[in-house]
Amino acid sequence: MHFEELMKNMTEFLKTEAKTDTVIGEAFKLGEFTCVPVIKVGFGFGTGGGEGVDQKKVKGQGMGGGAGMGIEPIGFLVTKDENISFLESGKAHGLAAAFEKVPELIDKWVDRKEREKETEMA
Repeated sequence: MHFEELMKNMTEFLKTEAKTDTVIGEAFKLGEFTCVPVIKVGFGFGTGGGEGVDQKKVKGQGMGGGAGMGIEPIGFLVTKDENISFLESGKAHGLAAAFEKVPELIDKWVDRKEREKETEMA
């Protein structure tokens, strides 16, 4: 395979795979809201080639190429009527953020009650 053909095939593969619907799905409705997934894509290419002659005067050549891609869901565009906002994934908002704190708050409350009990017994 020629270098140009190899790079074309790798580029086409990255183009078909680096789509939001391939990674986390297509847009969906949630009640009155339309949610559109948003991703962050990064990719890189590396190539190399060379030729040479060994000690027995035998000629040789070679080439190679590689590509890497990272895809990360980062949030959702949320629309309702004419309003559009971005909801970042991985970070809790509103009531969800409060619920994430509940286990920590319960642990603190239990610790405080145990210390109070120890103080009363001493």
